Amino acid sequence: MLTVAPDIEVLARFGRALADPIRCRLLLTLREAPAYPSDLADALGISRTRLSNHLACLRDCGLVVAVPDGRRMRYELADARFGHALDDLRSAVVAVESDRTCADAEEKGCC
Repeated sequence: MLTVAPDIEVLARFGRALADPIRCRLLLTLREAPAYPSDLADALGISRTRLSNHLACLRDCGLVVAVPDGRRMRYELADARFGHALDDLRSAVVAVESDRTCADAEEKGCC
């Protein structure tokens, strides 16, 4: 049974999904159009096993759905608004100190 997640949980799930560069690339690819796992693996240059793990994470986060298509499964964003959110995030300006990296912030438990 599907339920609607509260606002804060949606943000946390989106953040978890975006925490990995491969999942970011995967979401951006699915933003363009639904796709099959074999095509996604080829487009991202990763193994199907690795892709499967990332798709499972995105499904668990509720951002991606698997749609049966004959004997195959096609993946797409669970909500078209996620594509718009990705566009907004990509165009946002992030203010960081020039000598700091995300790894520096990660040591403090963020980023």
